[in-house]
Amino acid sequence: QVQLAESGGGLVQAGGSLRLSCEASGLTFRNYHMAWFRQAPGKNREFVAVSSRPGTGGNSYYTESVKGRFTISRDNTKKMVHLQMNALKPEDTAVYYCAASQAALSSIRQAEMYFNWGQGTQVTVSS
Repeated sequence: QVQLAESGGGLVQAGGSLRLSCEASGLTFRNYHMAWFRQAPGKNREFVAVSSRPGTGGNSYYTESVKGRFTISRDNTKKMVHLQMNALKPEDTAVYYCAASQAALSSIRQAEMYFNWGQGTQVTVSS
C-alpha cells in the first residue's frame, strides 16, 4: 500500500521560506515521478513541480509562476522528496500535496495521471 506523508507547512510572511517534505512508503521509489501540486480555496488543483524518475533522466520541471523561487529535490535512498520554497508570495497560499506517478514523461504535469496522493499540508503566506 502506497503511503505519502507531507510535512513542513505553516504560516510565513511574504518573502519568507518554507521547506516541504514528503516521505514515501510501499513503493519502489526510484520507479516513480514525484511531484508537488497545490490547491487554493475555490480553485482546481494545480501542478507545482515534479522530479522525474531516474530512469527518465531525473530532471525537474516547474510551473512558470514558481520558477526561480522553488526547488524540488529527491532522495532515492530515503524515499523522500522535498520542495524548498523561497520568496513566498500570498498567491502561493494553498494546500500542498505530494503525489507519485509512473505516467509517461509527457504527462507528468497532469494531476489525473497521479493515483497516489498524500493528505496535504497547509501553506499560508501573509502579506
